[in-house]
Amino acid sequence: MTQPQVTILAAGMGTRLGRPFPKPLTLLEDGRTILAQQLENIYEAYGADTKVQIVVGFKLDLILEAAPDVSFVYNERYDQTNTNRSLLKALRTSSAGPVVWMNGDVVFDPAILKRMQANIDADQTVIAVNTSAVSEEEVKYTVTADGMVNELSKTVVNGLGEAVGINLIAAKDKVKLINWLAQCDDQDYFERGIELAIEKDGLKVLPVDISDLFAVEVDFEADLERANKRIV
Repeated sequence: MTQPQVTILAAGMGTRLGRPFPKPLTLLEDGRTILAQQLENIYEAYGADTKVQIVVGFKLDLILEAAPDVSFVYNERYDQTNTNRSLLKALRTSSAGPVVWMNGDVVFDPAILKRMQANIDADQTVIAVNTSAVSEEEVKYTVTADGMVNELSKTVVNGLGEAVGINLIAAKDKVKLINWLAQCDDQDYFERGIELAIEKDGLKVLPVDISDLFAVEVDFEADLERANKRIV
């Protein structure tokens, strides 16, 4: 089995949840932080020696203290840029091989990462999706005739489901994605880079359905309540 590198995007200010510290350090009812459960899930799925890097920005010292055994990438413009710039920095500093990346506010079942192992081994770029819900606030997607992702954004009309914020870039596709992330505007989400790579460069992205599993992106208090009810 191929072991991926894993990147956690944790540079943002998390203004919607309104905490005075980085959102990944939000405490869950089981006593762990969002970040701690992410790290546990990563090591459970891919092994205790998995290389993990966290992109930091807002109050980065708190993240460094909470996760001293991983590597860090600093997005010094965290208050002026969006997730595309954080992912771009992470991929540029990654070593050869596939990279799984996730938003730093996702509470999820580690089985999602295990499900992606077959795609890692096949060197297939994927996004994890939930087809049981399509809400206005979330990133939605459509597919082409061959089942690959076509559109991927919050403004998609008639979306087939939601992207849950956990994704995989294949080793063979990494340069393509880096190139198109670099073309994005500072305020674009990383999904815009994926869309451009699909449209302009023929990137093939497979949606992997994880609707039977649990993943909550914690943007608001109601999301945190939902996550606490589903913690495994």
